[in-house]
Amino acid sequence: MYKRSDFPEGFQFGASTAAYQIEGHSFGGAGPTHWDDFAATPGNVIRAENGAIACDHYNRWEEDLDLIRDAGFDAYRFSASWARVLPEGRGAVNPEGLDFYERLVDGMLERGIKPMLTLYHWEMPSALTNLGGWRNKDVAKWFADYAEVLMDRVGDRVWKTATINELWCVSFLSHFLGLHAPGQRDIRGAARAMHNVLLAHGTATQALRAKGFGEIGAVCNFTYSQPASGKPEDIEAAATFDDYYNNFFISGLFRKEYPERIVNALGRYFPEGWQDDMEIVGTPVDWLGVNYYTREIIAADPGPWPALKSLEGPLPKTQMGWEIYPEGLLHFLRRCHTDFSGNLPLYVTENGMANPDLVIDGKVDDQVRIDYLARHFDAAKQAIAEGVPLEGYFVWSLMDNYEWALGYEKRFGLIHVDFETLERTPKASYHALKAALAS
Repeated sequence: MYKRSDFPEGFQFGASTAAYQIEGHSFGGAGPTHWDDFAATPGNVIRAENGAIACDHYNRWEEDLDLIRDAGFDAYRFSASWARVLPEGRGAVNPEGLDFYERLVDGMLERGIKPMLTLYHWEMPSALTNLGGWRNKDVAKWFADYAEVLMDRVGDRVWKTATINELWCVSFLSHFLGLHAPGQRDIRGAARAMHNVLLAHGTATQALRAKGFGEIGAVCNFTYSQPASGKPEDIEAAATFDDYYNNFFISGLFRKEYPERIVNALGRYFPEGWQDDMEIVGTPVDWLGVNYYTREIIAADPGPWPALKSLEGPLPKTQMGWEIYPEGLLHFLRRCHTDFSGNLPLYVTENGMANPDLVIDGKVDDQVRIDYLARHFDAAKQAIAEGVPLEGYFVWSLMDNYEWALGYEKRFGLIHVDFETLERTPKASYHALKAALAS
């Protein structure tokens, strides 16, 4: 494991979480979300598990912030729940929700932790899903209004703010593949969501800037696309995957345009007048967050667009079945810097692995995670040496939590959570990072 001194002075180390995955959504006046609805539908989530209790972070936040401080992390990337702040998504504010996020932010500052806020990490209020959610172009204004309500309360104390986490997951994964809430498999709805999530990002960014808030960024997730062979059809399939997964969002943000392949395939499904929105979509940001986990081996597959399939790769895999491929992180840090974001500060906002960790004699030996992080830190260090303006690295995740459609089975945390007793047990990876950051 690298030491802090191996990285540039001022480099920020942190850990990331998401509200619905840890807080416990049945507390504190939060409204229902489309994840509650999705989980209540048989077959969507393992054992129909939901975030009603999760890690009980809503009640145990002080203990959790102590663990962040004690590890020596500089910053904490957390998210707020839209439905906790505005239970119906619009209209009446939930005072308990705003009070909670104010306590949380103040608690970080009291412990010397920089608060890095994500405004949306996937918990759309059910009342807005009923109105079309991300398929309804009005979502841009709904989201901007929510962003203003929350930032009016805590924005003066937040270090950095991200708008929407992982735009691909919010739109394509959830509306075309149907694997996340709201669980739709509709090409028209997916195309609309892909555009509208970017429009909402830009609209909220402009609204917050108008109120004087700065340090606003975007967070995209990237997966390395590897052709299964040198055949032209496999190369084209991998390029299609790369365009709809990676390039669509980053190109909208920084070039105010979408890849030609995607416009040709999906343009007729985009909202009417979408071209007129691109100035808003490309509203300048102050920093870019890169979430990276794995690569996909892509082959052509007969059938409707996108006419491709993912093959199992040969590399060692995490508990998620994802190949461990640190070279992909270096690839995307280079690509973002040279092709899109220029000299804007970059942050690795998520990177980590799931592993079937067990507590044995009060300890969790996750050496495999220590090795995983060391290899990805090496990729980050190489990027910095090449001149990439990488300024921080956030491990996913602080603690084991609700892993969406996979329930509580997949453990990404540096801290083990017993979901029966909710006891926290720092893993070997937590102690290794603590030692590295202290040195």
